[in-house]
Order: sequence, then structure tokens, then C-alpha cells
Amino acid sequence: MQTLATMAAFSVPAVAPAVAHDLGVPGALVGFFVAAVYGVGIVSSLLSPAFVLRYGPVRVIQVILLSVMAMLLAAAGGTLLLVVLGAMLLGLAYGATAPASTHLLVPHTPRHVFNLVMSIRQVGVPLGGVFAGLIVPPLALAIGWRGALLAELPASLLLLLLLQVPRRAWDAGRAPRQTLFRDTLWQSLRLWRENSAIRRLSIASFVYTGVQLAFIAFMTVHLTQDARFDLVHAGWTLAAYQVAGGISRPVLGWVADRLISPWRLLALLGVAMCVSALAAGQFSGAWAPRQVVAVCLLAGASASGFTGLAYAEYARLGGSRRTEATGLGSAVMFAGVLIIPPLFGLAATALGSFTPSFTVLGLMALGSGLSFLRAPGP
Repeated sequence: MQTLATMAAFSVPAVAPAVAHDLGVPGALVGFFVAAVYGVGIVSSLLSPAFVLRYGPVRVIQVILLSVMAMLLAAAGGTLLLVVLGAMLLGLAYGATAPASTHLLVPHTPRHVFNLVMSIRQVGVPLGGVFAGLIVPPLALAIGWRGALLAELPASLLLLLLLQVPRRAWDAGRAPRQTLFRDTLWQSLRLWRENSAIRRLSIASFVYTGVQLAFIAFMTVHLTQDARFDLVHAGWTLAAYQVAGGISRPVLGWVADRLISPWRLLALLGVAMCVSALAAGQFSGAWAPRQVVAVCLLAGASASGFTGLAYAEYARLGGSRRTEATGLGSAVMFAGVLIIPPLFGLAATALGSFTPSFTVLGLMALGSGLSFLRAPGP
């Protein structure tokens, strides 16, 4: 579910030039598709826990898959209004991916592999992005971008139908009397107010996600402009960054289960993000390509690898309200996606250099990492 939903979110940007040409809009405008998905996703992250509790996680996951198919059908309709409608439809469900899957997985996950399982789930995000980049553009060349979007429909439909088999057993603990909107947002805000560890985790998750997306959004232009990479090698380096994040997620989960506490590991990841951001701010033509790639791999492994650990901690700290806590976590991470990269880009443009932006980004990551040095409590 996580992979298919994320693939759908990044499919339109993956064929942005073709979409922009057919719709007669600037290509950069299509880039706002993902921003719209995440922006609406903030609201659905906070509201979806009540739906998960009332109807069960499997039913909510099926609704997410329906929204994925609705988005693909709408966007394939081939007008700007329908593409925007598709983004809204997907965003309304995308925020529920983490709360629904966490609610389902936590009771069935042994404590000694808890962080590993949560991290494996999060591999679905970079995997969806990789599939969108590798599969959708070639399909668009063969059958058009509308056909490429429609080609994603069978996988979501098949998973939706297959989930009906275990649905009764896996949704057995639902609460039919759960209210859907009344006090739903306040539950998440109450967690923020009452639990200092969740507040620290949320602030750090906001920053860490912002670091992750700032690297993704500006790596290609930074490498071609300052490190003197050509476009192809810059693209390969960005792909390596994504792969490093995908590989590091289960590895970090295993480490957190076996070798070091998740809280301490999140602190170390903040330090690694700081080092990689400060180094990236110094890129120039004098750097050897292998040095640049090494920095980008460190950034990917840390900034893109932390999310599984963070969601596991939200679930642990939330206790009986783990679903609401996970929804809060998704909301703050989505906010980091929306707020930090644009500010980073505006500052870099205004100052004519990426160095100050990367320096501030690195210090923010370091400050967030240091906040984990104080124990989170039970």
C-alpha cells in the first residue's frame, strides 16, 4: 500500500514535461502536484486515526487504494482541473498510510524486531519513488502519459481485493462507536501538549524531513552548478542518495533493536545530517567526484533513513493512542516537506549561494539531534 500510494504521488512529476506540454502549462507548475498531495495529507494525517479506530485499519487501507485509483483516473482525464482534483483525492487518503499501517502492525510485531518492522514498512516510500522514476517514463513513451497512469490501476485493485480476505480478522478490534470528527484534532494536540518526548520527536522529525527533501529538491542543480557535475552524473548521484535511504532504513531498524537505543540512534543521525549538510555547502569543482558522492550517500542514509525509527517511537510513546501519535508524526513530517525546502531555495536564490542555506540546515539538524540526548521517558 505504501509503495503504490507513493508511486502514484510521484508518477505525475515523473512525466511532468509531457503533462505540461499537453496541458499547456509550465513544467514547474506540475511540480506542485506532490506539494498538494502532502499539503492535503497534513489534514488527513490528523483526522484519519478516528476512521482507523472506527472502521479498522484494513478498511482504511482499502479506501487509500481506492483514492490511489481515483487519482490515477482523474489525472489521466487530461485536463489541469482533473490533475488538481487527482492530487486532492490522493492527499485526502495519503495522510492515513502511516496511522493505518501502524495500528495494524504494532499488535502483531514482537518487541525484539519492532524497529526493524517499522523501518521495513517505510522502505515503501523510496521504493514507490524509484518505481515512479523507472517504470512510468518508459511507459509514457510507449503508450502516452495517460496510459502510463492507467497502467498502475491493476496493482492497486488487486491488493484492495486481496485485503478483503483477512479483513474480518485484522479489523476485529475496531470501535464502531468512535466519533469521526469531534475532538479528533484535539487528541493529537493533547499528545503534543502532554508529552514532552513527543514534542521533541515532532520538532526533530519536522527538521529531519526538511533536510531530507532539501537534498532531494536541490541536489541536481547544486551538483551541476557548484560541483561541476554534468546532468547525467548529478542524476545518478541523486539516485544513489535515494538508494542509500532505502537500504539504511531496515539496517537502522535492526541496529535500534539490537545494538543501540532508538533515541540515541536518532541523535547520531542528526549529527550525520549536520556533517553532510555542512560538507554539501562547501561543494566546488575542486572536490573529487567520489568525495561528493560519499557526502550524498551519508546524507541519504541519515536524512532519508530516519523515518522508520521515528514512526516506531511515535507508536511507542503514544501507547494506547499510538494511532493518533502516528498521525501527528505524519502531519509534522509532511509540514517539514512543505515548509523547509522552499525556504531553503528562497534563501539560496536571494544570497546567490547554497552555502548559507546548507549551514543553517546543518545546525538545525544538529540542534534536533542534541535534543535526543535527554532520555525520552517511559
